[in-house]
Amino acid sequence: MKRGYLITGIIIMSFNSLYQYSWNTFEPLLKSGLNVTLVEIQIAFTLFAIFSTGFQGIGGYFADKNGPRNIGILSAIFASSGFIGTSFIHSLYLFYFFWSLGSIGEGILYGLAANLAVKWFKGKRGFAVGFVSLGFGLGAAIANIFIARAVSFRTPMLIIGIVEIIVLPLLLIKAKYPESDQMAGEKTVKNLKNKTFWVLYISFILGAMPLIVISASFGYLGSTLPVFEFTVLVSLFPLLSGVSRPILGYVSDSLGRPRMVLIIYIFTIIGAIFLLLRSYVIAIILIGFFGGSLISMYFSLIGDIFGPRFSTANNGVFYTGKAISGFLGSTVFAALFIISHETSFIFVLVSAIVAVIFLLLSMAKKVFMVPNV
Repeated sequence: MKRGYLITGIIIMSFNSLYQYSWNTFEPLLKSGLNVTLVEIQIAFTLFAIFSTGFQGIGGYFADKNGPRNIGILSAIFASSGFIGTSFIHSLYLFYFFWSLGSIGEGILYGLAANLAVKWFKGKRGFAVGFVSLGFGLGAAIANIFIARAVSFRTPMLIIGIVEIIVLPLLLIKAKYPESDQMAGEKTVKNLKNKTFWVLYISFILGAMPLIVISASFGYLGSTLPVFEFTVLVSLFPLLSGVSRPILGYVSDSLGRPRMVLIIYIFTIIGAIFLLLRSYVIAIILIGFFGGSLISMYFSLIGDIFGPRFSTANNGVFYTGKAISGFLGSTVFAALFIISHETSFIFVLVSAIVAVIFLLLSMAKKVFMVPNV
């Protein structure tokens, strides 16, 4: 049964990935189809980050209390409605509405899927969360091949929404968490009073910047590339992000989560340097492979430190940091990019460097301890 939850989780994540990692292929289609500016479209990505993260903690509370089934099915309806509704709209504001509604469902589903692994796989938490999160890259890597060839956003979004609203509720009918007495951990309210939680939170916000920028902005960063090269890179990026998660998660189970996060940051900083140098191929490889595993690594780390009993709510609150990263890495980056390309890339590099400082501060003397929760 436990292995079945991994399959459920990876399929859910595959659909979830389309909101973030298919954005680069949808963005130019939406911009032309709705006849709006780049910044107006990028606002939708910021809304996705705000609503997907803002509701994950709320959904996590109900999932920890009542189980993941009912809240999961409702969220699947929301997530699919984001695609189905958008496929019919002709107004920018209706797009914002449906994309925000779908983002609420996506955010809650992300937390449910990841925490099926956090709660059921104590000894192999890093690998299990990484395996489920593999779907968050794999789904978009496959879909982007077809979306990139589309002449309009409407047909692919309609197909995705219909398939999702059929498949996910069927999977979630049998989803459940372990009994509460089998899990350790304090309530989220108490964990939020811990300074370590918030220093890690800041570290995640800044460290996710390179990944968010590629996810949200490569549609126009790579606009000067040949169509074939752009299509390859926009599909390679989520694939690398997904593949890295079980691999690095497996290593972190023995090496320790803090060490693994530190290694991830070193390589994302190198990737940000290549981004500054406009070497997009190397930047995408490094940021995609290492940066893509960041959130699954932090979810495992939060489970290690604060216990799995209330992990869906804990990680849901923690995930709100992505909303801030989403705003900084989409809307703010786009505004800086218009003013000065170089300044926008330096902004990303400095953010990644500061993230390392906060990571080290958060762990203090425990920074290189192997997790044992």
